[in-house]
Order: sequence, then structure tokens, then C-alpha cells
Amino acid sequence: MSITPTVHAQPGLTTGTGGRDPKRAAMSGWIGGALEYYDFALYGLAATLIFPAIFFPSENPTVAIIASLATYAVGYVSRPVGAIVLGAYGDKHGRKNVLVLAMLLMGFATFAVGLLPTYGQVGILAPVLLVILRLVQGFAVAGELGGASAMIVEHSPDARRGFFASFSLQGTQVGSILATGVLLPLAALLPADQFQTWGWRIPFLLSAFVILAGYIIRRRVQEPPAYLAQSDSAAAKRRFPLLDLLRTHPRVMILCVIMTFTNVIGMATLIFGVSYATQEGYGIGFSSSEFLWVTLVANIAAVVTIPMFGALSDKIGRRVLMVAGGLGGGLAAGGYLWAIDQRSLFLVFVSVVIVQGIFFQMWNSTFATFFQEQFPMRIRVTGFAVSQNVGLMIASFFPSIFTAVAPPGSANVPVVIGLITFGICLLAAVATFLSTDTKGKSLEDLEVHKA
Repeated sequence: MSITPTVHAQPGLTTGTGGRDPKRAAMSGWIGGALEYYDFALYGLAATLIFPAIFFPSENPTVAIIASLATYAVGYVSRPVGAIVLGAYGDKHGRKNVLVLAMLLMGFATFAVGLLPTYGQVGILAPVLLVILRLVQGFAVAGELGGASAMIVEHSPDARRGFFASFSLQGTQVGSILATGVLLPLAALLPADQFQTWGWRIPFLLSAFVILAGYIIRRRVQEPPAYLAQSDSAAAKRRFPLLDLLRTHPRVMILCVIMTFTNVIGMATLIFGVSYATQEGYGIGFSSSEFLWVTLVANIAAVVTIPMFGALSDKIGRRVLMVAGGLGGGLAAGGYLWAIDQRSLFLVFVSVVIVQGIFFQMWNSTFATFFQEQFPMRIRVTGFAVSQNVGLMIASFFPSIFTAVAPPGSANVPVVIGLITFGICLLAAVATFLSTDTKGKSLEDLEVHKA
């Protein structure tokens, strides 16, 4: 599968104008995001479809599901640590350098998951090793989007920041497509016992290519000229980005953390929703292969809509799209779970396109640019990475909480989970309204305002 961003030439956007290279920066962010999120998304799928049975055997299906989803969440626990370390590295030593490091760490951890023994082979050591590797994954991915979107935003002309930066988000969706596209034929064609025994390992072992490809791709991109000019100053080298962030922009950071809770839409649909549809304890009866197709369709729809909403954000502003997408997606998530409850695969496909392909991407395609615009250049990677990853760490526990609140055998699961999801999205929308509106402002004007 090959999906590449098409960036049409625009007046004044020629490569190298003013030392900026938005096209190459966008392409680097797209490819790097695809490779890195292939790894991260692969684990998320495996945690819902495979790992409960082979790493967390239990007579109680609820316990096995919660335990497996908790290891999915563990990857988010280490993300704030990665955000602090890799964010500081990116702000002090360069966006390119942190992106190379993050890619290599992610590729190594994912490849190692494919080599792990099962619970039946080594007992409790198996889930312990799984948790350790998930921690490495979370640490590594924390530096990816912050570094990539900072590089793109700083390379891009002001009138097209949202458009160019959206390609890093499109790349992450392509990574999810690739992960699903590799798992899907294996789950569909292999007998269940073979898929559980060795078939699931193949996509993880393919991450060996990520290590090589990531190094080659990330070494070829250039640092933004504005960053190079600032990084030469002695004052910039003396600052420790996290302390600077906490001292000068605590309110902005807290608002960005709360805005990140909008990811509950994906947690409710593509994580909890998959468990609700496929795990035997809930009794819905969909197969794993059917919901791999659902996930694939959701991500394909996102690939199409992300650059459209990114470009639209340059015209009408980012806040309006983030609020409308968050509230609409939060409300529609309950309808998606209702479609699962109706056991109608057609309704599931329609609703997942509406929730994930349209509403959530209105928020997802614009938040990276909006967050970058909230922080000055000297702490931009750290501010973005810490805010996003602290928010995601909290949000990552939502699927386990959903399972605890509405375990197998519960009544009215779509209503209960749908209302919780909408309430969280409403809180995130309030935080968005309280944030600085960046519509029509140049990056230089924002830099002066935020300094």
C-alpha cells in the first residue's frame, strides 16, 4: 500500500524560499509518522485482539481484557517521561536529531515484542517483558509528533501552516492502515490457533525495516532556519525547557492537556469499541477480522479528510474546527457503540466513518498546529510533547475505566459509555475556548506574544 501526500505548488512556497523547505519537512513528517505509528498502532490492535489470551490467561474474561488494555495504557504512562527527555533534546539539540532517536527506539521495542515468549511458556515473565517494551514504545513515540510538527510549522509559510502540518497527522493514520493491513490477511487466512501461536508475530518483526528506513529518512531533513538562528544564542542553551515551560506557560500547558482528552473519541471507538464488539464476554459476536476491516476503513477515511481540514483551518481558524469536531465526535461515539449493539456491520461502517473519518479528524488534523502556536520556539517541542503526552497518559486509561464501568453482562453499554465520552469532550471544548485564538497571526507575531 502506498499513500503519499500530494503538496501542490503555491505562489511563494517554492523550496528553499527564505531557507524554508515546507514540502520536504512535510514529507519527512509524513513518512516518519507513518513508520512510527505503524509500530504504536500495531500494539493497540494486538492488545484488544490477541494479547488477552496469550499473555493474560484468566478464567474471568473481564480480568483478561482489563489487564491487556492496561498494558496498552502503560505505553502512555511513560510518554510524559519521554516528552520531558526528548522534548528537551529537540529544543536544545535540534528537531532532526530527536526524530532520528525516537524512530530507532520505537523500531527496536516493537521488533522485540515479536520475539517474546507467551505466558504458557515462561509464566509471569511474559507480561513483565511486554510491559517493559511497551514503556520503551511510549517513551519513544512521545518525541515523534512534537518534533515533526514543530519542524513543519517552522518551515511553513504562515498562510499554510495548518495544511502542511496536517501531513504529519496523515502519516500517523497511514501507519495505522499499514498495521491493520498487515494483521488483516493474517487473521483472515490463518487458522485461529496458528494466528495465536506465530501469525501475530510477523507484523512486529517487520519493524526491523523501521530501524533502517527511519535512520535514512530522518537524517536527510534540514533544521528550520529560524530554529538554527535561535539555537546559536547562549541564553537558549542555558535554559532547561521543562523548567522554562512550568515557569512561563503553566496555564497554556494545562489547557493543552485538557484539550488532549478529546482523544477519548478514539479510545471509546477503536479501543473499547473493538473489545465490546469482539470479546466473548460481551456476547456481541463480531469476529476479529471484521473489526480489523472497521479499523482499516476508519483510517482510510481519515487519510482523505485530514489535509482537507488542515487546509480549512488556515481559512477559518483552528479553534472552531477543534470544538465542532470534539463535540460532534463525542456525541457520535455513543451512536457508533449503538451500531455495534445492533450487530449491524453496515451501521458500524457508516458510523465509524462519521465519528473517526469526519468529526474526530476535524480536531485531529488541526490540534498539532494549534498546540505548536501556543508555545514560543525555545520550548515548542517540550511544550507540545509534555502537554500532549500527559493528556494522552490520562486518556489512555479510559478504555480500562469503560470496561470497569460497563463490564461484560452490563446493560445500556452504548448509553453509559457514550455519555461519559461526550462529557469528557465537552470539558476539552471549554479548554479550547479558553486558549489563544491563532487565526490570521504570523508565527513571528505569536513568538513575540508568547515570549
